[in-house]
Amino acid sequence: EVQLVESGGGLVQAGGSLRLSCTASGFTEDRYAIGWFRQAPGKVREGISFIDSFDGSTYYADSVQGRCTISWDNAKNTVYLEMNNLKPEDTAVYYCAAARPPYRLGYALEYDYDYFGQGTQVTVSS
Repeated sequence: EVQLVESGGGLVQAGGSLRLSCTASGFTEDRYAIGWFRQAPGKVREGISFIDSFDGSTYYADSVQGRCTISWDNAKNTVYLEMNNLKPEDTAVYYCAAARPPYRLGYALEYDYDYFGQGTQVTVSS
């Protein structure tokens, strides 16, 4: 059984930083895509950043490009999302997500991913 366990959300002032973590377990494949969606109240779930666990290729949505860095620690099976210069519009529930092959990194929709974590709240105050 695949499990994704997130941590690192919280309340931060605009301009501040947060790092989200997600530890994956239970995969039988030797490669998968893993990353983050977010969902603000009244909005659709948005795929913001993903990484290929095998070759490290990455994707960033325009909304976070230049402000976020995704990384993968193969030894810990953990993906990190470093978020800087946070804005009030970044306020959302952030969900770790993973997909078995074949998968897509860019412009992924919710149904493109097979597994989701429980979500962690990020609130950015102005």
